Amino acid sequence: MTALALALHTLGAVVWVGGMFAIYVCLRPALGTLEPPERLRLMRGTFQKFFPWVWLAILLLLASGYWMVFTAFSGFAGAGLHVHLMQMIGWLMIALFVWLFHGPWLAFKRAVDAEDWPRAGASLNRIRQIIAVNLPLGLLVVVIGASGRFWR
Repeated sequence: MTALALALHTLGAVVWVGGMFAIYVCLRPALGTLEPPERLRLMRGTFQKFFPWVWLAILLLLASGYWMVFTAFSGFAGAGLHVHLMQMIGWLMIALFVWLFHGPWLAFKRAVDAEDWPRAGASLNRIRQIIAVNLPLGLLVVVIGASGRFWR
């Protein structure tokens, strides 16, 4: 069961962090060739498809992570520093995503639907700023998760 939990945990991280990387590093710069209305509509569609996967990733990460803490490590006292760091950074990432989802994302959707391009652009910029914080945090967690058990 620990192997399954670890596999699900890894999949959750890959989906969330990999998705942020693909959107921020690859898609966003490539959109510069489009006019603002098309660019904003494309980003709306992209996030609308991506965010349900982020919610699923968060559920997988929390369920598998805490399952491993309490079964493989017999609780927090048995978990290494890397597990505590992943948990702390993970909760920060979740908080940032919840803020993004319930604030700038909702404002962005409404603005695109109303074809209010300046407001949509401002909301998308806020989303970009939050992802610019969450992506390095996610990459750091991946490095910690991959290397932490060997830190001794």
